Amino acid sequence: MRPRRARRGTCRRPWHDRHFMKRLVQAPNAAIATLWADMLRQAGFAVSVQRYFTGSIAGEIPPDQALPEVWVLDDGEHARATALLHELRHLPHLHWLCAGCGERVDGPFEQCWNCGAMRP
Repeated sequence: MRPRRARRGTCRRPWHDRHFMKRLVQAPNAAIATLWADMLRQAGFAVSVQRYFTGSIAGEIPPDQALPEVWVLDDGEHARATALLHELRHLPHLHWLCAGCGERVDGPFEQCWNCGAMRP
């Protein structure tokens, strides 16, 4: 009798060693979801945008079911990814005066919108 071989596509790891996807956040539109996912990917997280194209069927299903979502692929990274996403979504607003022209610049801009001088 020959020994049994494992079937293709089966995972040999026990269920408790596997990592599962977990939802991070629901975005207002696909552009914002993609932006958030790209920022998380740059930080080293494996993320995915789900429900990317469901906006076209928003009248057929409840509106909250049609919004895109950002999911982290490893549920062990969920807390860190959520904290980073919160930081990225709530950047401090800086107010500074341009040394070149004296214009007041609001927001996270690195350059003066009026003369192009860099923030001091």
